[in-house]
Amino acid sequence: MKKLPLRRALVGAVALGAVVTLASCSTTPAADAPASAASATEAGPRVAVAYEGGILVLDGETLETVADFDSEEFTRLNPAGDDRHVMVTMSEGFQVLDTGAGSSDDAALTDTVFAADTPGHVVRHGGKTILYADGTSDTTIFDTADLAASEGLPEVETIAGVEAHHGVSIVLEDGTFLTTVGNADGRNGIVVRDADGAEIASSDQCPGVHGEGTAANEVVVFGCEDGALVYADGEITKLSAPDQPYGRMGNAYVSESSPIIVGDYKNDPDAEGYLLGAVTLIDTEALTYEVVDLPEGAEYTFRDVARGPGELAYILGSDGSIHVLDPESGEITDTYPVIDAWEGPAEWQDAHPAIVVAGDIAYVTEPAANSVHAVDLTTGEVLASTELEVTPNEIAPAAG
Repeated sequence: MKKLPLRRALVGAVALGAVVTLASCSTTPAADAPASAASATEAGPRVAVAYEGGILVLDGETLETVADFDSEEFTRLNPAGDDRHVMVTMSEGFQVLDTGAGSSDDAALTDTVFAADTPGHVVRHGGKTILYADGTSDTTIFDTADLAASEGLPEVETIAGVEAHHGVSIVLEDGTFLTTVGNADGRNGIVVRDADGAEIASSDQCPGVHGEGTAANEVVVFGCEDGALVYADGEITKLSAPDQPYGRMGNAYVSESSPIIVGDYKNDPDAEGYLLGAVTLIDTEALTYEVVDLPEGAEYTFRDVARGPGELAYILGSDGSIHVLDPESGEITDTYPVIDAWEGPAEWQDAHPAIVVAGDIAYVTEPAANSVHAVDLTTGEVLASTELEVTPNEIAPAAG
């Protein structure tokens, strides 16, 4: 395998412009509240919701709209990792959305942009936020806490890539750097380097590598089209899917306090549509790879699985219910009806139901009804619902 050179360069923080705040969309204090008291009040949780040409910020408890910003036609949303900011994938790079959660500031789609050629994955781990540019394979790393403390861009570290591909990187707490390897013709594995750039391990046995997750004890899993790679303590282990030559895991849903990763699973490369009917359970301690078929009605897409209370997995099925999966047993332990039954999208970018979790609360989109719902995952109770004037697509929480 071709060696992956590494160049690390600290980039000085340069603000890209003043923070943009849309006054017409800012939160208005109650009429009987003193202005000084209102301005000092910290907001609670918030939820960012992308729609065609815009982004809404909702109050995480009432689901009332507190801000509405223009954006590009299709944007992806990823939590930045500080329970306040959201990274928005724009054509110029990762633009910072300040939801205002946990602060007395108004929500703002700021002018702060982490420049990237074809921005892709956003990873949060160990107090770092890691941004990957598919167009260059460059990785940008910064201390997550610096995002709120900086005027404009925080200080970043850039690790230059070699050959552009749709990839992902992660940095462990000791500075170990893991990144995918590939080019325009495909992706085939990962390389691991220490904090000084020296290669620790590599593998080219992961066709179509995609999807990364970090489990307990900083064990990292990457999905492959025929299984998965597991990295721990300087070694890479290949786990094979039960279906060969094609048994693909492409997305990992993790709890960093659980050794078990839940992944999506597809065993027919020619299957039409995006609905899936099975999940992968990877035990990173026992180094086992299991595929569990879900009950009828629990089909899902990559947007419909999240980890939540009790280290359980919560799957928003095509029957409109949240199916609670125990990763240790592989059993569905509860089912919470939330929305109407739905069909899979024609294209992955198309608006279709999604679930994200902040603490004990799940936020569920229902594009067919232009609605968003908040669900208590400990009881299954729908705590709040709102009907929007737009069709929700991607969604990201900010716990505040």
